[in-house]
Amino acid sequence: MSDLSQPLPDFSGLTVAVVGDLIADRYIYARPTRPSREAPVMVLRQEGEQILPGGAANTARSARCLGANTHLVGCVGRDDAGHALVDRLGGEGIGLLGVEVLRGWDTPIKTRILAGEHDRTLQQVLRMDKEPAGPAPADTRQRIGERLLALAGKVDALILSDYAYGVCNEELSAAVAAFQEKTDVPVVLDPRHSFGHFRGLTAMTPNRDELARATGRMTDSLEDPRELRIAAGEVLQRTGCGQLLVTLGKDGMVLFGGLYHENGVQLPAFGSQAVVDVTGAGDTAAATFAMGLAAGYSGPEAMGLANAAASVVVMKLGAEVCTVQEMGAVLQEFAPSTTQGGRALKQAVRAPEPGA
Repeated sequence: MSDLSQPLPDFSGLTVAVVGDLIADRYIYARPTRPSREAPVMVLRQEGEQILPGGAANTARSARCLGANTHLVGCVGRDDAGHALVDRLGGEGIGLLGVEVLRGWDTPIKTRILAGEHDRTLQQVLRMDKEPAGPAPADTRQRIGERLLALAGKVDALILSDYAYGVCNEELSAAVAAFQEKTDVPVVLDPRHSFGHFRGLTAMTPNRDELARATGRMTDSLEDPRELRIAAGEVLQRTGCGQLLVTLGKDGMVLFGGLYHENGVQLPAFGSQAVVDVTGAGDTAAATFAMGLAAGYSGPEAMGLANAAASVVVMKLGAEVCTVQEMGAVLQEFAPSTTQGGRALKQAVRAPEPGA
């Protein structure tokens, strides 16, 4: 059990591996000028542009920003977006020996146009995705598994980040199973469509929509705590996963599995309800939860850390990250039991009533 009397968690002694789909998040910042004479649309004047790490790259960046020594495994295309990602990640101290640069394969790019008046917060008005024609070649996917296995015994946690571009497939699941045979570190999957590929993981961190799709339900139905509990139970039983952390947006998070109450352990969202941008919040939550487990926190405590970190990034524009100091400030304000007298964070969480 980590010492929760300390005001800030210390992840600096951890080494983390992140494996998954690397994405370039491209942001174009603009201001409206006048109605177009060509179509019933507004003409925007571009004022800036940047590429930030997305997908597994953002998960790795989140882990690194929180202090962990971080290794990234995946692939990018030999294109401008791929080079921009590699340069940005390398400049932030992330280990890139596991990242392959492929000729003839396109780096996935999510372009978001953010616009607003000069005295207003920019809002996303359009998103356009550029995607590769298919997954990376089979030999590349095999090497990704081999590079993952080479990290067994060298890392304190493994995070799998699935964005449905083909890395988190059955081939990787075989490598993960071999990895788990060699070491007992936490293995956490942030799933998109890959629930069925992996067995016996430490934890998974789907959002409500992803859990609904995985169990053949409508997302709205999982607003009912009973339906949420049943869906979570189905996934836990089917996959043999130890814990299921379901992120619920403005409703916080709930943790199922283990010895927890059958209705889960629930934590309300920390911070303001005036969310600026949810981009990357799931990446941050998955990274923080995995590192919390690796650092010796219990599941509910690690959830509290993840909740605090996610509450920071949703108040920032774009795929941004959370520092340990920012996380500590949230914990001080919204979960004081983590920093006063060594009381465990689980005292700040609650199990829903049996009839809820």
